[in-house]
Amino acid sequence: MNLLQIGTLYRFLFLILLSVGLMIIDHRSDNLRAVRSLASLITLPFYAVGDLPGNVVTKLRSYYPDDSVYRELEELRKKQLKLESHLQRYDALVAENSRLSRLLAAARRSEDQVILASIVNAGLEPFSHRIIINRGAESDVFIGQPVIAPDGVLGQVSEVDLNQSVVTLVTDRSHGIPVQVQRNGLRTIVQGQGAADEVGVPYLPRLADIRKGDILVTSGMGGRFPAGYKVAEVVEIITDANAAFLSINARTTARIDFVKQVLLVWDNERLASE
Repeated sequence: MNLLQIGTLYRFLFLILLSVGLMIIDHRSDNLRAVRSLASLITLPFYAVGDLPGNVVTKLRSYYPDDSVYRELEELRKKQLKLESHLQRYDALVAENSRLSRLLAAARRSEDQVILASIVNAGLEPFSHRIIINRGAESDVFIGQPVIAPDGVLGQVSEVDLNQSVVTLVTDRSHGIPVQVQRNGLRTIVQGQGAADEVGVPYLPRLADIRKGDILVTSGMGGRFPAGYKVAEVVEIITDANAAFLSINARTTARIDFVKQVLLVWDNERLASE
């Protein structure tokens, strides 16, 4: 340790002993009162600088004793939050309006009698594809009634209560619809596969004229679904030389998971015959 370091150490120890000594003297006598008063005068500028922001705010408040500026600022912040929340709802309403417009356009294109219904719940059974709508016997809904969405057939009514009904979707394994290929009129059926937005086209022979991208529409056969409504689009055709039939997968044109409102259809030909 060199002389400079030794000197620094001694000064540090001296200052510690001096501080302890002054604290003891101050505690046991009033001899240092004058020193404390002088020290307080020295520290006054530092306290003034520290209190400067608060003093500025106090001065500003003195010009607005009713805090009107601050209340107005708070109100503006609240209005901004409300407007932002309304803007989010506006975007959702625009999207909902677009869906309703498409649904009503589908109704106008149809010559059949229709009424609008809303989906209120989805079926709770894990292996069945069903939804619940807010129309029932009081709206003359009947079992087997076709239910369509903006882009195509959704399913058919399978249970009817007074003010709500159960709709079995086209994707349910128990559901089948007579259809035809829109391009050439080839008749076949669409069968549910138990998977979302997926259906199958069974029992078509290997030489059948059907292609990927073909649109399948209701054929009107069986007298339940009026002819001409879209059902599905062919997405895959698998040919097996050892199989008598093609393996065809199709995707429903109605995106079932995104639908909120549906149309219940009465076939005018059926109504006329009743």
